[in-house]
Amino acid sequence: MALNTSADPMISADWLSRRLQDGDLAVLDGSWFMPGSDRDARAEFARGHIPGAVFFDIDAVSDQTSNLPHMLPSPSEFAASARRLGVGADDTLIVYDSQGLFSAPRVWWTFRAMGHAKVFVLDGGLPAWIAGGYPLETGWRTPTRAAFKAKTDPALVRDLKGVRSALASGDEQLLDARPAARFAGAAPEPRPGLRGGHMPGALNAPFTEVVTHDGRLASAEVLRAAFHRAGLDLERPIVATCGSGISAAVLALALARLGRDDVAVYDGSWAEWGGRDDTPVVTGR
Repeated sequence: MALNTSADPMISADWLSRRLQDGDLAVLDGSWFMPGSDRDARAEFARGHIPGAVFFDIDAVSDQTSNLPHMLPSPSEFAASARRLGVGADDTLIVYDSQGLFSAPRVWWTFRAMGHAKVFVLDGGLPAWIAGGYPLETGWRTPTRAAFKAKTDPALVRDLKGVRSALASGDEQLLDARPAARFAGAAPEPRPGLRGGHMPGALNAPFTEVVTHDGRLASAEVLRAAFHRAGLDLERPIVATCGSGISAAVLALALARLGRDDVAVYDGSWAEWGGRDDTPVVTGR
């Protein structure tokens, strides 16, 4: 696999502050919290967000016909949502979240999976913006509709059939972003009804190992070490997975920093695989 070293997927709060008024820049708040959390992403957005940002609701901009969480919608449905958010086809998108670096990568991956390449993630998210002394805006505004078209990039998305094929052939490495205890089946899944464990042959790189304590993406040196510990070969095809496709995108983002901007995400992830009775599961390391 050829490495693309031309661009880092991250931008700084300082960079964003100097370009916030650019006409071709769109800022999206992609905050999302785990089930059972007492935090409300929409309410927090209303209380304070980066000026001019619009809220990207990961659960709302999804396939509403699926019983799986926040699955990718059809390209036409996604394009309609993007237009309502005021996102234009030529815009450069900056995505952030209120935890530093957790759910914003999912929005980053979603736009790329829908054919929009000019998307970056704010390193450190809203906490970094606030720490830099930059202003916040409150309330909601109605964006001006923009022209946007979407087309799924199949190279960046894997479904159940694709993952079954990858495991059978060994042609792609499955990299699981869940905590080690959940991967091993020693800790329960946060969603009820899911088996514990992992896919046969999958590797484990908990997403917390690629994010610093202050919510920034780790350096290239730290990332390479984390993936080496996981047994990942950076030269071979990679599919990232996790609980529901959120933290898998963190690994995809981290790998993009290393030049691997071709990493696919298994959209259904463990919410799908662990919830079926016809998919193999193993426990332990």
